[in-house]
This record gives sequence, structure tokens and C-alpha cells, in this order.
Amino acid sequence: MNCKRYLIAALLAAGVVAPVMSAAQTSPSVLTIHADQPVSTVSPTLYGLMTEEINYSYDGGLYAEMVRNRTFHSDWSGLLYWYLVENGNARAKMEVDKTTGPSDALKTSVRLDVERADAQSPAGILNQGYWGMALRPETTYSGSFFAKAGADMGAVTVSLVSDLTGKAVATAMVPALTLKWKQYSFTLKTGAIQPSSTNHLELTVAHAGSVWFNLVSLFPPTYHARVNGFRPDLMEKMAAMHPKFLRFPGGNYLEGNTISERFDWKKTIGPLVDRPTHLSPWGYRSTDGMGLLEFLGWCEDLKIEPVLAVYAGYSLAGEHVAAGPDLQPYIQDALDEIEFLTGGPETKWGAERVKDGHPAPFKLKYVEIGNEDWLDKSGSYAERYPPFFNAIRSKYPNLQLIATAPVNGPRPDVIDEHYYVRATQNFHNATHYDAQDGSAASSPVWDGGHYDKADRNGPKVFVGEWATREGYPTPDMGAALGDAAWMTGLERNSDIIIMASYAPLLTNVNPGGMQWETDLIGYNAMKSYGSPAYYAQVLFGSYLGDHTLGSAVTGAGDKFFYSITGSAAKKQLYLKLVNASSNAKPLDIELTGAKVSATAKMLSLNANDPEETNSINDPERVVPVETSLHDVSSHFKHTVPPYSIQVIVLDDQ
Repeated sequence: MNCKRYLIAALLAAGVVAPVMSAAQTSPSVLTIHADQPVSTVSPTLYGLMTEEINYSYDGGLYAEMVRNRTFHSDWSGLLYWYLVENGNARAKMEVDKTTGPSDALKTSVRLDVERADAQSPAGILNQGYWGMALRPETTYSGSFFAKAGADMGAVTVSLVSDLTGKAVATAMVPALTLKWKQYSFTLKTGAIQPSSTNHLELTVAHAGSVWFNLVSLFPPTYHARVNGFRPDLMEKMAAMHPKFLRFPGGNYLEGNTISERFDWKKTIGPLVDRPTHLSPWGYRSTDGMGLLEFLGWCEDLKIEPVLAVYAGYSLAGEHVAAGPDLQPYIQDALDEIEFLTGGPETKWGAERVKDGHPAPFKLKYVEIGNEDWLDKSGSYAERYPPFFNAIRSKYPNLQLIATAPVNGPRPDVIDEHYYVRATQNFHNATHYDAQDGSAASSPVWDGGHYDKADRNGPKVFVGEWATREGYPTPDMGAALGDAAWMTGLERNSDIIIMASYAPLLTNVNPGGMQWETDLIGYNAMKSYGSPAYYAQVLFGSYLGDHTLGSAVTGAGDKFFYSITGSAAKKQLYLKLVNASSNAKPLDIELTGAKVSATAKMLSLNANDPEETNSINDPERVVPVETSLHDVSSHFKHTVPPYSIQVIVLDDQ
């Protein structure tokens, strides 16, 4: 995330100066559109997705695992999110056992010692889940655990139990355990229950003795029924944005706070029992269930391109690997990672992918070298970037390579730029990539580090992270207006801006679930919602042509923004209008070079106040409304309401 730890005060200050409000508009502005004058090509990958392990985005969010701390990590207070069950006269104790585990990656376990238990008074352990476990009626949940037992332990009963009644709503029996570690699977089927997240999981026994557990897992039905997969509601919301790519593993999650806590991709592939987990940079442990192959499955499920970020030798706490021999293992690791994605079965890492269940190579075009390396105070990226670039380019000459900080060596194909600002700053930034004369097609200068009035002859631009940061925990309508203003500039300049992704994408809205505001989509265990800014993303991503058109506006005053693109295949024009002011904006629209249908589809997102927003309990307060616009012709009038984002779809006859 941009400036998460170091420059946030400066970013906030950048957006506190509000522009002078314009007076109420009494005469219409004139918007002229030249439909027969294409200006530039729109990038086919302009809008995409970026998130990371922050705000419980993966564990406790998109990754559908319901058990929290499934590998039994502990701190000074004991086991986290696990509790002892002693029903009736049962007597037992539980503790972390650091001497035994089911694999070399998971070397510890929880040991349950039962002094007294029977069928009427079982003993065991329970897990609360991520702020509860969401259960729905007539639904099957799939689970498993690794266990071993002392002699004659007997069966394990697995139950989903209501917090409110203490009664089981689904139960399964696992046969007698063996003396050695083994994985056991089960299914739990609910009946005619009320949907609720006030539930927990229990594993109990009815015999005295000892039993060890690890990797206790439970999944609901997942998107596209993918094993070890994703929450359907969150995937559906992302699909509605019509994204074209996924940047992964995302932001600071790639780097980690220290080198040892980076996203070490080789430890995230293969069976879950062989993944050791690691501490994420946002203060909680990642299960690594969301591993490299799962990110690629995410791309497959949404039919989008992977944008792979490789670790480049810098971590957030300031550790870095000096260029030279010490850096070579990390360069080789990046080459191995690319081979895992793209290599055939005859290659070492392509064969590993095949073994993991994906025979076909993945298509890969973009590789990003590091993340936000401009935060490295040592300035070492200038030395670290060239050997990565040269090694990858030599082996994979067709890949497009992305730099994350200014470099003076081999010129990157793409530069990644990040922006987190207030709405007022984004109103100014809407023209950030325009040429000096206000057009989008001349040639200002690339300065070797970033664009300012962008050079059409320099590297392409990837706006890898950006957001209008207003609203809590998710953006309000004012933020959506700032976003929409910014996106009109992205579209107008999409000849050089080839990709852009809002960040962060997700946040768990439970207390303690969020480390960074503001976030596009909110959720708890049971449900999710889109913010007004999310719906702005849906509108912009759903209606995007393949070329920009010549246009001009006069007399619009402050806080009015627009973009116009055309689709040759669909024979449609997409006019996007953003009115961020408190006054209505009357327009005279002059359209030349096309004959359009008299009736147009119009989608409107608007609010009565910029602070109006959606929430987990009021999820559809601000949502797009579809209507028809009549009497459309080569010259028609239209008024854009205050605080509104509109898309007008014009059919070219």
C-alpha cells in the first residue's frame, strides 16, 4: 500500500485544500463530441483488481476457510480462537505440543488430554471462526483434520453448534483414530435452520485418553465449486466490475516486514499440510491457503490475466539484499516462479505445477519487479532492478517488465505508480496525465521516475494502487465522485495507462478486522456489500469502448468531468459524466459524425450528500439506477444532477 507507514500525513495534507465552489449554473454548458474522430486506443486491460493480506482480505475474507487459526498457533495468552469443551461431568485439558505435528512444515499441534468423558458428557475443543461461522439452511459444509491418538481413543464427533441455543445444527462422526498422523474428512449438512453467523465448530470425544489435532479445516460451498476456493458473494462482486487482470500477491504482502516474512511462493504450493504459514505485515498470521496456485485459480475463475509481482530483495522494515552474489538466489527464485506459471511438464517447476493439479501452463504477459521500492531509503533498487530485468528478459524476452521506482539502468516497459488522496486532490488529478495543452495525444517528458503530463514515448503506466480515501470503513459518495473524476483521466489517457487497480479491494467490517481505511467492498462472515465507490467501478468497468473520441466542453465550471469512448464491435458510444458539485449541470450535447438512436440507456449513481454511503446493514442506500433517455439526437439537452455519476450508452445506427 502506498505510504502506509511513512508518508500518510503528506498524502492527507495533499488533499485538504478545497477548490472555490462555483455559483449556481444558469446557462447550459456545451459538450461537443466528434464520433468520427478517434483519438487513441483504449487499453483492453485498463481496469483490474489488486488486494493483499490486509483487513482479513484473504483469511477471514475471500479465502472461504471458516476455521480461524486452523494450525494452532499461540501467543503468551495461549491458543488463539480455540477453547476447551467440557460438557456435563467431563474433565480435560488442552495445550500446545511443540514436539509433534503432521508434517515438516507443521511441526506442532494441540494436545487434548481427557481425564473423564462419556457419550452424555463429551470433552473436546471448539473454534469460533472469523467473528462467527456463517451457516445457511440445507447446505453441505466440507471439512477435514489431521489427528493421531493414544490407544483406544474411539471416534471423534464433529459438530456445528449454535451459540444461541448450544445445540448442534449439523453433526458428523469420524471413526476411531490411529496411533499415527492421518487426515480425516467429513461433511456437515444443515437442515431447515435460519441463516446466521452465531455458530461455532466443536470436535469432541467420549473416551478418556489423549488426542492430537492440527490443520482443522471447514469450507462452505465455494465459487465454481473450487476446492480450497473462494467466497461466492465476494467473487460475484468482483466479476460485476468486469476486471481484466489481477495483480498478486499484492502490495506489502509480497515484501513482508522482514525478508523471512516475505511471500515465499515455494512454501505456498502443494498440499496444505506442507505450507508452514507466515506472519503477514498487517499483524496477523497468514494460513498460506491462498497460495500461488490459488491466485492463478482466482484469475481462471474470473477469466482475467495474471500480473505477477516477484520479490526483489526489499522488505518493509528496511532490510534489503545488496546487488551481487547475495541477490542471485532471489533472482533465481523469480525465474523459478515464472517457470511454475508458464513452463511445460519437462521443466522442473512446470512439473511441480502439473503435480499440483494444473497440467496446462498459464498465459503470462506482465511481471512486476518488487513493490513500492521507492520506500527503500538505501536507494538500492537502482542496483537491484537491473539484474532482475536482465535475467528475466534474457530467459523470457516476450514478458513486459514493470518497475516500482525510478531507475537509470535498462528502461522498464511499464512503471507502477500509486496514489492515495482525498476527493479534492483527485478533482485536480483528473488531468494529471494530460499533455500540457490539455489534449491527451502529444509528447511531454518522462523524467526517469514518474509521469507528470505524460510522455507518449516513455514507458507505459500501471496505476497499481489508487483510491480516494474518504469514508469508514468503506468509501462514501464523495469518495466515489473523486474516483470517478480520476477515472475519466485514466480513460482519456489510456493510450499510455495500460492498467489501473483500486486498492485495497476488501475489508472485514468486524471490530479488529480492518487495518486500513478506505476499502472498496465490506463484509462479515454472513454477508457483503459494495460501497458507492464500488458501484462507480462497476459502471466504469462495464461500459468502456476500445477508442477515445475527439471532444471538448465549455462553460462547465468546477467539479465537472467526463470521458467518451466508442466500441467499434458493439457500435456504441459511452458517455460518462461526473458532477461533483452541489448544483445541477445543464448540458447542450453536440454530437457529430454519427447518427444515434433516439432512446439511450442511462445509468445513474447519485446521492443527496457526499457523505451518504452504504453499510453492512444498509447495503443499497446508494446504488446505480437504470433509466432511459429520450429525444436523443445530434443535438440534445441533458441535466446532470448534483453529486452524481452517469453513464449514457448511445447506439450508433
